[in-house]
Amino acid sequence: MFNSKYSKTLTVILIIVIIIIIGLLIFWGIDVYRKYYIEEAAGDAYGEFQNSVANKVITKPVENEVVLNDVVPDVDENAIYQNTTNNEQSSSGSGVTYMGFDVIGTIEIPATDVKYPIIPEYQNGLKALNVGIVVLYPAGDKINQVGNTVLAGHNYKNGTFFSNNKKLQKGDKIYITDTSGERVTYEITKKYETSTSDSSYMNRDTNGKREISLTTCTDDTKNRLIIWAEEV
Repeated sequence: MFNSKYSKTLTVILIIVIIIIIGLLIFWGIDVYRKYYIEEAAGDAYGEFQNSVANKVITKPVENEVVLNDVVPDVDENAIYQNTTNNEQSSSGSGVTYMGFDVIGTIEIPATDVKYPIIPEYQNGLKALNVGIVVLYPAGDKINQVGNTVLAGHNYKNGTFFSNNKKLQKGDKIYITDTSGERVTYEITKKYETSTSDSSYMNRDTNGKREISLTTCTDDTKNRLIIWAEEV
């Protein structure tokens, strides 16, 4: 009778150990998928997007540049540049997709070795956020616009997406390329943690400047890590 109870106890313990091992293997498998498969797909989409806009790069006119050809009086070159940028970005997509989502730009953060495609705001619910960097605010598919654009990415604590945003410092550069081919340099000006219910940073007044905010979870998932950056 003692041996029977002992055998049943061992059987239960063995089943529990097997379940734990299976759970760990599943968790490890998901992490590997995120780390390698998604990283590879994101890298391919990043490169494809850069190639697709390579011939559409718009260069802002240099101030006081002398034009030796025909002179056109009373022309606001900055207005032409801005209108051209807005029109090309809104009317001409990249034609690149990533994980079934349209790619509307790319983000580069050299300090954390980040290079990812940018996906429009929460396509198909939260699925987009699980596989990439998304435009959280404002709604739409435009980036590098006047005002504050919020980009969200998960912190999987394995180096993917915004996992290493905690390592970023004031002065670090962030580069955003849009479908017009314009590559804008932003410099980090502020980094802080806030509650998950705080959204005050989203619609802040930028005084007519182009700014971005990066948002992700802290390592313990209890708060949000927010980074502000402005065009330089």
